[in-house]
Amino acid sequence: MVKPKLNYSLRYFLYIYTLLCACLCFSQELPPIINYTPKIYKADNQNWMISQSDDAYIYIANNKGLLEYNGAQWKLYKSPNETIMRSVKVIGNRVYIGCYRNFGYWERNATGNLEYTSLSDELNLEMMEDEQIWEISQLDKWVLFQSLDRIYSYHTETKSLKIIEASQTITKLYKIDGELFFQVLNEGLFSIENGEKTLVSDNAILKNNRIVGLFPKGNQKIIITRNGSWYTFDETGLTAFQLPYQEQYKQESVYTSIQLGDGSFVLGTISNGIFHISAAGELLYHIDQANGLGDNTALSLFEDMDGNVWIGLDNGIDCLNTKEPFKYYADQKGRLGTIYASVTHNGYLYLGTNQGLFYKAENEPSDFNFMEGTNGQVWCLRVIDNQLFCGHDLGTFIINDGKQQKIADIEGTWDIKTVPGKENMIIQGNYDGLHMLNKQEDSWIYSRKLKGFNISSKHFEWATPTKILMNHEYKGVYELTIDSDYQEVTEFTKNETLQKSANSSLIQFDNIIYQANKNGIFGYDIATKAFQKETILSTIFDADEYTTGKLIVDNVGYLWAFTDNYLNYVTKEKLNKNFKVHRIAIPQSLRNEMKGYENITHLAGKNYLLGTSNGYITIDLAEMHPKTYEITINTVTNHTLSGGNNEIALGEKGEFSANKNFLAFMYNIPAYNKYEVATYSYQLEGFYDEWSDWSTSTNASFENLPFGSYTFKVKALINNQETANTASYSFIIHRPWYISNLALLLYLIIAILLFTGLNSFYKNYYRKQRERVLEKTTRDLALKELEAQKEIIQLKNSQLNSDIESKNRELAISTMNMIKKNETLSSIKRELQKQKGEQSVAPVIRMIDKNINNADDWKFFEEAFNHADKDFFKKVKELHPKLTANDLRLCAYLRLNLSSKEIAPLLNISVRSVEIKRYRLRKKISLAREINLNDYFLNL
Repeated sequence: MVKPKLNYSLRYFLYIYTLLCACLCFSQELPPIINYTPKIYKADNQNWMISQSDDAYIYIANNKGLLEYNGAQWKLYKSPNETIMRSVKVIGNRVYIGCYRNFGYWERNATGNLEYTSLSDELNLEMMEDEQIWEISQLDKWVLFQSLDRIYSYHTETKSLKIIEASQTITKLYKIDGELFFQVLNEGLFSIENGEKTLVSDNAILKNNRIVGLFPKGNQKIIITRNGSWYTFDETGLTAFQLPYQEQYKQESVYTSIQLGDGSFVLGTISNGIFHISAAGELLYHIDQANGLGDNTALSLFEDMDGNVWIGLDNGIDCLNTKEPFKYYADQKGRLGTIYASVTHNGYLYLGTNQGLFYKAENEPSDFNFMEGTNGQVWCLRVIDNQLFCGHDLGTFIINDGKQQKIADIEGTWDIKTVPGKENMIIQGNYDGLHMLNKQEDSWIYSRKLKGFNISSKHFEWATPTKILMNHEYKGVYELTIDSDYQEVTEFTKNETLQKSANSSLIQFDNIIYQANKNGIFGYDIATKAFQKETILSTIFDADEYTTGKLIVDNVGYLWAFTDNYLNYVTKEKLNKNFKVHRIAIPQSLRNEMKGYENITHLAGKNYLLGTSNGYITIDLAEMHPKTYEITINTVTNHTLSGGNNEIALGEKGEFSANKNFLAFMYNIPAYNKYEVATYSYQLEGFYDEWSDWSTSTNASFENLPFGSYTFKVKALINNQETANTASYSFIIHRPWYISNLALLLYLIIAILLFTGLNSFYKNYYRKQRERVLEKTTRDLALKELEAQKEIIQLKNSQLNSDIESKNRELAISTMNMIKKNETLSSIKRELQKQKGEQSVAPVIRMIDKNINNADDWKFFEEAFNHADKDFFKKVKELHPKLTANDLRLCAYLRLNLSSKEIAPLLNISVRSVEIKRYRLRKKISLAREINLNDYFLNL
């Protein structure tokens, strides 16, 4: 009963000890880990085997199929028979895979995609029921596919197949120094000789314990079993040995293992993460889900050509950057908080955070201890006079041997500096100005506040022993003059040569005070009291986006600055003393600092500590070696207007019809390091000659390209270094059919015909137009002639009217003359008749009668009347043929609208006789009574 009790106690002790060690390991500085979740690579959770091609692409056997990763894009090729893919191995240009009752290879086609060929189908192989291929290996021209029951050996040249059968379960196939080994449970360890299995050892341990690792060690072999035991194996047999790490860890669930290029080992466990063991057997680190691993169960391990360790997990994929010059301490529980300051002093590493002050022994995997009494923000940590000062929100502390001593109760100590030439004086900047500390009997005590200045003094530097420059990010830079006794600020003025800027700072570097803001880095000239832009230092912000003006000078003498994509440090060249800017490609999104409170501390050698919001990153500048990458265009896709997509062959110049003028390009650098962020720039020659802005996007697309010849070029920038090559793809977009040569010829013919037709049409048109114009002109001339004739007629009529009027006047005059003459003669006749007794009167009266009835007068009157109204007598005769000459004569007088009184002298009759004549005439022409006789003849 005692033995079981002791065994239980031992197990309990080991369990507690393991937990404690796990806690210690939790505090270790670990290499960067990149987590790829199923949502990122868009496939199933489990990943069984990993391999890499010569072009650095990563291939992973996933439950859904074959995963391909080029450093930028994930691509899934589904299993040929829709089963779980268990194994993958890249050999030359082929990616060999194994799954449920099927194995074969994928090969890249002209478009850059993989196409599958099933070897098991080509060989008409009848595989066993529920058989799956778990491992693939290669030896010379043979490719071996291992299932739990068989090993299939395929010759790549002769295409022949050999099968090795096993009566028990085959655990895994191993290749060591040109030899092939495999374990058969309950039978032992076998090798393959001349295509046949040969028993190497039937040791009970090798028969009954599953082997998870078989590695070379000189003339021996190292064997690792599922329960975490280590053995050496040689001709003398199997020998167990214990590594130093096993004194702390007892493992019982190792699922897989690999030996890295440096001789160290990585063990993947079920439910306990991975262990990295040095070649000497020391535990380098243990990583599980609590400190950064994506899942606690590692199904597969693989070391790529850059030394990264890929971990196929039960739920995701991780990439461990073991060769990077970075290590990180992850504050997974949020105990530390955001780190504002850090320093090493007397063998301890101190971290000042927004939670307080933490410390631990340097270079030891212990957890950080909290220093009691320092709750709150720690703004600075300064080593002065070999003592560690802590500037705190609550005041100022001195730190000794893991304890704090508060020496100043003035709240908000931003920074602490020595006073030039005064070994017993220290000045500190606080929320309310500047304060002095004095040294008395080897102890520092608070002395006084400098009077006359009450502005918060976060960043300040000594310009002279009595002059301080102080930067306030919201107010600007002030110049303070201090009296010789350091009692008060006698004068302070604002420097007007600088603009205020958020997150600006002030620092002394190379004996010059510099202020950094969004416009650049400016140096202070004591003589002119002005800040002038420093060209070389300002390239830090010119070359990258400004995020903060915080500057730090470490104890080596490097000047550090922080931008969006880079961590920058400045050194001086040895020959000409010029500044030289170095850039470390760690973007701010990964650094995760608090803007304006960035901090970096020199540890030892070339090692630095960079504080973040959830821990810190250590950087080894000695391991910052430039890497050469090449960029490749991996996919060219052509889109049509109707929405169809066609992947294009990459090895030849592309030719596309006009309706396929939508092209998309995908490109990448196979870089798998967490702190390496690649940016890309491209141009399309023939469309625009300018290179695009640098971007992390790994694709570019162009729509509605006009016809012509183009060359797409792309380059990349990583770690501030451009790729050795520029990838390019040339292509042509043909003319659309409607402007092809045949179409142009057809257009020319149509144009000629159209021109001829139009010419003929216009000739006819203009001929008809001329005819119409001529006709119109002729008509216009005829009209003008008619108008002229009309005018002539009108003139003639006018002339005739004038003549008629003249004749009428003449007729009227003649008629009046006749009337006057007759009246006169009648008057004379009457006077003569009064002289009846005289014989001489009678001849005169006869002469008078003769003249009154003179036919010549009538003829003259008739002629004149005919000229004036030539048709009147004709009309009257036609209407009234019975009228006599005397009647016509009376009619003429009536036509002239003469009254009876006026007519009587003309006829040499009395008025009464005229009336009688008028009456008789009315009766002859049968004129109605109501019609006036004069009006009748006037209107005739």
